[in-house]
Amino acid sequence: MTTDTLVRQEIGTAAQPKLQIVDADVHPYMRSPGDLDPYLSERWQKHRKTYRENVRRAFASTWVYPRMENQGNRIDAMPADGTPAGSNLDLMREQLLDLYNIEYGILQPLGNAGYVRNPDYSKALCYAMNEWQADAWVAKEPRLKASIVINPEYPDDAVAEIERCGTNPAYAQITLPPRAGQPTGNRSYWPIYEAAQHFNIPLGMHVGGINGFPSTSGGWPSFYIEEHHSNALTAQSVVTSLVLEGVFEEFPQLKVIMIEGGFAWVPSLSWRLDKHWNRMRDEVPHVKRPPSEYIKEHIWFSTQPMEEPPDRQDLKTLIDWIGWDRLLFATDYPHWDFDDPNYAFKFKMSDEQKQMIYAGNAKNVLRLNS
Repeated sequence: MTTDTLVRQEIGTAAQPKLQIVDADVHPYMRSPGDLDPYLSERWQKHRKTYRENVRRAFASTWVYPRMENQGNRIDAMPADGTPAGSNLDLMREQLLDLYNIEYGILQPLGNAGYVRNPDYSKALCYAMNEWQADAWVAKEPRLKASIVINPEYPDDAVAEIERCGTNPAYAQITLPPRAGQPTGNRSYWPIYEAAQHFNIPLGMHVGGINGFPSTSGGWPSFYIEEHHSNALTAQSVVTSLVLEGVFEEFPQLKVIMIEGGFAWVPSLSWRLDKHWNRMRDEVPHVKRPPSEYIKEHIWFSTQPMEEPPDRQDLKTLIDWIGWDRLLFATDYPHWDFDDPNYAFKFKMSDEQKQMIYAGNAKNVLRLNS
């Protein structure tokens, strides 16, 4: 078999019902910023039009270089009327929900609401973004579930928004940026983790975030490919911080989903952390067990984008180590690196493994079985 050969997963046959899928990473886009106006007061509507969102980046209307064009979206996902890809529910049904028999799709909005530095405006935007998801998407398509958007830099407001939405079945998770103002294990964020544990809602840490700092430890990269790859490094930093700062000892029921940051790095990170912990555990007495145990108990990983070694069986061996119960299938619709569920895995899986990755794990951690 060559590396160019596609391996099709049998997710449905004539003799067997088609496997239902939970997609852990679906991006809804607004047709225009005015889509949020029905959920904003007159003051904040005027503010949006006059001042826009003040975030920690170099430019008011664009991302810092390097960044993707067209927000990283597929050309074929752009509606005929010229509105942004991911903004048309009917097209999403056609290209994703119906085509692949998606039982649930978890919305991952990518707006600036959670990064705005004006605390009052950020609070209003988070409220508006959450109501927009519920009204424009979930209410019209029961297969979709929303994410509670919060700004982690204002924990009191974040907790209030979690409390407001936490019992509403329209919301499946709380979404947080891995690139926050502080390492994610910092105690300033602990009230958010306490609220998440209280409502038994997982944290979905989707790659991204606008914190004003370079995306690599050596400064701003020169090329988009460097920026894109650094998402995996950010994910490792998040996991390390959560474990070593003692978050999972303090909140033993907390669940975290790392989204779009890869997962092939999990074994090597676990081994390195365990080795360092064995020698320096007296510095962090609050970390009572080997770091790998916390990772295996509290953290899940989405499958997209997936590492693809030359020998495809190596990826299967790697998943054996991480645990088949730790992965949640994701397409990343409507982005350019979308994963087709029929061909995402380049090796054959057992029926049990398919069931776990394509649906079962997500249903368990996102409370979709109730």
